[in-house]
Amino acid sequence: MADELTRILIVDDEPNMLHMLSTILQQDGFEPVCARTAAEALTLVAQQEFDFILSDVRMPGMDGIQLLERLKESGVDVIVILMSAYGNVELALEAIRKGAYDYISKPFKTDEVVLTLRKASEREKLRREVVRLRRRLRHSEPSPEIVARSPAIRTLLEMVHQVGPVDCSVLITGDSGTGKELLAREIHRCSSRSEGPFVPVNCAAIPAGLLESELFGHAAGAFTGARVDKPGLFEEADGGTLLLDEIGAMEPALQAKLLRAIESGEIRRIGDTTARRVRTRIVAATNEHLDDAIKSGRFREDLYYRLNVVHLHVPPLAQRREDIIPLVEHFVEIFNRKMGLRVRAISREAQEALLKYSWKGNVRELQNVVERAMIFTSGDTIALDSLPHDIRAAVTSPAAKRAPREEILSIKRASRELERALITKALNRTGGNRSQAAGLLEISYPSLLQKIKEYGIV
Repeated sequence: MADELTRILIVDDEPNMLHMLSTILQQDGFEPVCARTAAEALTLVAQQEFDFILSDVRMPGMDGIQLLERLKESGVDVIVILMSAYGNVELALEAIRKGAYDYISKPFKTDEVVLTLRKASEREKLRREVVRLRRRLRHSEPSPEIVARSPAIRTLLEMVHQVGPVDCSVLITGDSGTGKELLAREIHRCSSRSEGPFVPVNCAAIPAGLLESELFGHAAGAFTGARVDKPGLFEEADGGTLLLDEIGAMEPALQAKLLRAIESGEIRRIGDTTARRVRTRIVAATNEHLDDAIKSGRFREDLYYRLNVVHLHVPPLAQRREDIIPLVEHFVEIFNRKMGLRVRAISREAQEALLKYSWKGNVRELQNVVERAMIFTSGDTIALDSLPHDIRAAVTSPAAKRAPREEILSIKRASRELERALITKALNRTGGNRSQAAGLLEISYPSLLQKIKEYGIV
């Protein structure tokens, strides 16, 4: 059978039934695996992936309905079909209500089982196609949370949209506050895992002794205080993406366990004897130079190469000043909604100060400055005096006034600055009348509007 969905787990306490179903389904192109109990089935599901589970309802110990409930609680993405010799309408309805795809009454014709599986397979393929088309539509534009005016960030986003659908590890580097987590979320959004969970964890924020348990989970009794089984973040991110932020802070001993998990696709909870299969994509992020950490012995070189399949570097805000004013406008919209304000503009003096400031804290610092400025803005325009003193000093201090202008050798950048200055001068001369300014500049009115928006001119 030329069908992608073929792996099936058959669960029944009757050996003859297992043998019969296994033989029939194998002849029809399926790959059957058998289990005598629901507990055995759960163990197999934890270790392997199945497209279908065909389970009897009446079994000693855990029955088929309870097995179905356990599968749904654990988030296993598998089609379940129940069967029983004691069938009635109420039992069938309960099975469907609990999440079963279908219910088959024993005795049944062999063709009935095969037909039910084929119908389930076709429905699942249609469901996946709908998900794929929705994902393509959603991914045609970047997330509205990402502001990309500068060539550097636009190029970075192109790389993100190329690597997102490819199921490989990614290492994101960049200074604190540059937006590494936002980029990781965009990778997840562009991937085939976008319907699954995105789980971020800051490795530097969790004590080294607790991080292993946080990532891999633990079994009951593994250590003092471990009263119950606890799944880790690897399991929580199963089918999705796990962001390991500040990966450079991880202890070398734990790095070895992380490497094994990435290479094998299996994790083992602390104190547990059973390995669990996980389908978790790893995205790592750091503001450290991991080359230096490798040389000093603080970071494993083999793990670095395993994580660094694709390397994305986020430049600091000071190196992409074209993004500053668009980011300010983006944050103004956010805080207007959040705080019920009506800020509509940023004065030219405030824009100049924001553009000249060094932004050592990058986008995170800019966001905090905009929030503070909006709180202290009485009207609808962020003025220079609404900004913190150190940012105002960028344009008001004697040193700033005496400082010689930076010599610009880039023709592209010089042309942009000249164009911006001429537009500003024309608007000042016409008292802000954009139609008259377009005439003075000898460009079309729509072109002027586009350039005003591009340069963030108010």
